Order: sequence, then C-alpha cells, then structure tokens
Amino acid sequence: MKKVSLLIPAYNEEETIGLLYNELNKVIDEIPDYEFEILFVNDGSNDNTLNILRNLRKIDSRINYISFSRNFGKETAMAAGFDYVSGDAVVILDADLQDPPELIKEMILYWEEGYDDVYAKRRTREGETWFKKYTSSVFYRLLQTMTKIPIQEDTGDFRLLDRRAVESLKKLREKQRYTKGMFSWIGFNKKEILFDRKPRAAGETKWNYLKLFNLALEGVTSFTTFPLRISAILGTIVSIFSIVYMFIILIKSIIWKDPVKGYPSMMVTILFLGGVQLISLGIIGEYVGRIFNETKYRPLYIIDEHNNEKIEDGGRL
Repeated sequence: MKKVSLLIPAYNEEETIGLLYNELNKVIDEIPDYEFEILFVNDGSNDNTLNILRNLRKIDSRINYISFSRNFGKETAMAAGFDYVSGDAVVILDADLQDPPELIKEMILYWEEGYDDVYAKRRTREGETWFKKYTSSVFYRLLQTMTKIPIQEDTGDFRLLDRRAVESLKKLREKQRYTKGMFSWIGFNKKEILFDRKPRAAGETKWNYLKLFNLALEGVTSFTTFPLRISAILGTIVSIFSIVYMFIILIKSIIWKDPVKGYPSMMVTILFLGGVQLISLGIIGEYVGRIFNETKYRPLYIIDEHNNEKIEDGGRL
C-alpha cells in the first residue's frame, strides 16, 4: 500500500486545526487504498496550536508533528516538513482551509498517471482585495520576464509532490527561500488543476503587505540576477548622456559664448546621479546580504519537540 503524507505548516492556527482535521478525515475515508500520514509543522506558535497537536497525536497515530524553537517562517517550515515526511507522495496544504482537502483525491489520480508535481492553480480568490490580486499578477509577470525558469502564476504551495521531487527539494538548503520558485526549478512532470480559493475558515491571515513584499523580493533575488544587469545598463545610459551633455555645454561655452547655467542644473544632476547610485547600491546590497547569510552556515531550523518528545540536537538541520 502506497503512503501519502500531508504536510501542513501552522502558525497560530488554534481556531482552524480542529476544523481541518475533521475535513481531512472525511477525505481520507474516501481514499481507502492508501496509507496516510499527517505531519504538522508548528512554526513557533504562541497560542494553543502546540497543545492541540499534542492532543491530536494522542488520539490518532496518523498525526505527527514537529515544533520549532521559534518562528522561522513558512518557507523554512516546508523545508523541515520535507526532511520528516515518509510518504511516497507529499501533499502540501495550508491549515486555514483555503486549500480544499477534497482536491487531494484528484491529485492522487494524476500522480498515479505519472505526474510528479500536481499543483493547484487558483481560478478565483475569494476574500482578497483587488489590490492584492493586482499586485500579485504584476509580480508574477515581472518575475517571469526576468528569469528563464517558468514560474506558475496564481499558484501557491498547494500541490502533490512525488518522492523523487521531495528528495530533490531536500538538496536545496539555502537560508532565504522562495519555495514556489524551487518547485519550478527542479523540473519534473507537472500537471495543473484549477480550484476556487476560499476565504479563511477562521482566524486572521499572517501575511501582511510587508511580508508579501519581502517574499516577492526573495523570489526575485533567488532566481535571477536581472536587477544587477538593469543597474549596470542604467549606469551605462546615464554615463553616455552625461558625456553627450558635457560636449553640448563645452560647445555652447566655447563657440557661442553661452554662459553655463550653474546652480539649478548642477543640483538636478547631482540629485539624479545620487538617486541612481543609491538604487544600484541597494540592489547590490540585497545580493551581498544573501551571500553573507549563506556563508554563516547556520542551520535552516531548530526543532524543540517532535511527537511529544523534546529534541536535544535540534533535529535534522
């Protein structure tokens, strides 16, 4: 009997875990030919999430959980989940029931047909503002133009991955992670299914605009150096225009005896060049910062507890 692992990162989800568990039970009962494992990754929650997982573990042997020593972020939580799942296939889904568990059955059917990555694409996105939808669409279009890797638009982490895809992802140990891009980077045989994304079943979203912006920045700096090239191109263009403008001033001053306009033109030029330099330094700084973080060789995460047992060495790092 093949085994399917359900990987669920959770951060302050005390209001939704019970609802999700009930929905998963209904779905699993409809798929009797597979063994199931449900792995929760408690990402340093400061509510009652961990206690709920402990109690679920006592009543259901299919439930496993790992609990971080602090909040490391969802991207890292998924990396830890890949290290600990044991199934022949892994389904990643959110704990807030925005990812409908009933799609798991369809994902397994496509997996049995030979697909290694069955990903769910959002057809509609209820409960999200037009601004969030618009900025998300713009980001994916920009990212696609800057990288040679095909990034799926309107697609989150909700997907089924074959074991060989999971093993490939486990080899990618960078600290600042953009897992949506990694899914595309590893390749393999992919299949798209459409679904209507629902609002959260309870609680509040943990993703504000600042966190989404940081995630977008991770996506750009993780999978393309195009911003560095833009910086170099912009510097070249400014230099060319500066040389041309210098010759224009010299000709006007020497041939036509036209006095050089001083303060206004000088201030505009200085401010413009200063802005270009600061933008370029900021772009370079983002990439240098990533190099700095990678060279420290710190572990991706530290685990405090695994299935009611305290971990002494921090887990599989």
